[in-house]
Amino acid sequence: METRTIRRTSVTLPTLDEPGQYLSRVTSLEGGRGRVAEFHYGDADLRALDLADTHLMAGRVLGLKAQGVRLAGVRVDSVEFTGCELGSLRWSDSKVTRTVFRDCKLMGAMLTDVALDNVLFENCKLDYSALSRVRAAGPVLFSRCSLRETTLTAADLSGALFDDCDLRQTEFDGGTYRGLDLRGNDLGRLRGVASLSQVIIDRAQTLQLAEAIAAELDVTYGEDLDDA
Repeated sequence: METRTIRRTSVTLPTLDEPGQYLSRVTSLEGGRGRVAEFHYGDADLRALDLADTHLMAGRVLGLKAQGVRLAGVRVDSVEFTGCELGSLRWSDSKVTRTVFRDCKLMGAMLTDVALDNVLFENCKLDYSALSRVRAAGPVLFSRCSLRETTLTAADLSGALFDDCDLRQTEFDGGTYRGLDLRGNDLGRLRGVASLSQVIIDRAQTLQLAEAIAAELDVTYGEDLDDA
């Protein structure tokens, strides 16, 4: 069973190349009875992708481009998304398990009440996104991702990990982050630092957090005042 490990956090990856396993090419992710299994779907350019109450299981999605994506009640299990551009993504009331998003653009995405369990985001762009009540039900890794001006509201990312990510103006608005590993990132421009109770950082990052707090408080430094 293949895994991806960064420091103390390991994610179990999809196993799609087992002996005897064959992925059938499909022309749509809308399967009969709401289920698509052991599939290969790729190189599609769609105006809209709308899935509800669907189960995607053991498959690859390659190079999918969609201008507008709405996913509701969608269960994703053992799927690889590679090089996808999911525009205006609206994803709600779903669970994602043993899944990889690699080299994907999810900018401006809105995820609401989505549970993540053994999920890897690698080299993905999630700038300007809103993650509301997103929950780490198991290990979650964000590696070399950009989350500029992304807001996490009432999220539970306990035990998750960010590594070498762009967190400029990323905001943590309430939630639970016990054991969230933030080592290997520049934390100097975070927002909502008060929400990050019991996270894991390196000692050298203490000054970065202090910088973020000072920016939030909009302090004035005495040496910058004109006393004349």
